[in-house]
Amino acid sequence: MRDETAEQPAPLRSGLTTGSCATATSLAAARLLLAGTTADAVEIVLPKGKQVQMRLEFCRLTEDGAEAGTLKDAGDDPDVTHGALLYSQVRLSSEPGTRFKAGRGVGTVTRPGLVLGVGEPAINPVPRKMISEHLTRLADELGYGGGFEVTVNVENGEALALKTMNPRLGILGGLSILGTSGIVRPFSCAAYIASIHQGIDVAKTNGYLHIAACTGNASEDTMRRVYNLPEIALIEMGDFVGAVLKHLRKVPVDKLSLCGGFGKISKLAAGHMDLHSRHSSIDLPQLALWAAQVGADAALQQSIREANTSQQALAMAAAAGVALGDAVCRHALDFARSVVPAQVQVEVFAIDRQGGIVGHAGAFQ
Repeated sequence: MRDETAEQPAPLRSGLTTGSCATATSLAAARLLLAGTTADAVEIVLPKGKQVQMRLEFCRLTEDGAEAGTLKDAGDDPDVTHGALLYSQVRLSSEPGTRFKAGRGVGTVTRPGLVLGVGEPAINPVPRKMISEHLTRLADELGYGGGFEVTVNVENGEALALKTMNPRLGILGGLSILGTSGIVRPFSCAAYIASIHQGIDVAKTNGYLHIAACTGNASEDTMRRVYNLPEIALIEMGDFVGAVLKHLRKVPVDKLSLCGGFGKISKLAAGHMDLHSRHSSIDLPQLALWAAQVGADAALQQSIREANTSQQALAMAAAAGVALGDAVCRHALDFARSVVPAQVQVEVFAIDRQGGIVGHAGAFQ
């Protein structure tokens, strides 16, 4: 009987961005208007030169133009827009160039601080460039001297946007049309990190120079309770504390409060920039050493090294009157200060699962 071997996992499948979808559907609709032709699929060129074909759900004339739609395929990435119907409506214009409008389910910028101005449809610069270049090439091929008005829509986009950072960033009414390469890399987290950067930019531009970067809902609630900070000043960083600290080198603020669960803050204290369990783990022997620095005896240190979880280690220390939470926050504070500019004042909070503060370090002037 032969030995069984573990099946090799299939490689994760990449997808295409909403920007690519908007480009394909805009091109298909414009081609129908100018050439009278349609097809089941349309080919576009991505920013780095790769050609891809995208299947169309429909391509048809309307009362004043044409529209085409496609289903967003994010590959194996857990994208909220995966499977959503994105469609573009195109009208011809006597004015040269391409103008953009936000249709159903596409947001509008309402706060300064983003790359797009207030009042602009949330169609980011690279998708705009992709759409404009494809429509310009089509116009040149067919001898058309006018321009285009492009309205991008996402079915159910307003509801989907509530699952994104858009409301906090002041992008209201729907989703953003995104993408820099045209391709969605599975679990690349690029969009999430970009939203962290945008959140910091928007907060500072709108005059909020004290921000709180939080790992989750409980830590956000703690920062609201401690400082009564508005939503615009709360940065949902998740596990990406490095994205916050590094961005503050470019866009410094006056005050930064970092808040997260004790286990995650212990990872920051150990010098980790990504707090997810895939990339960093809780170091119980290190916790024991930090406990020793604040008075833990040999028996307690051994118990901490043998603990099942960081929460158990914290509870053991607390029962012995050892301020392990504060010690961990001090080490996290030292590491954070080593990354951000000197003018950024930093403090660190560690919380338990109920949102109670179990450690703190740093004081604002």
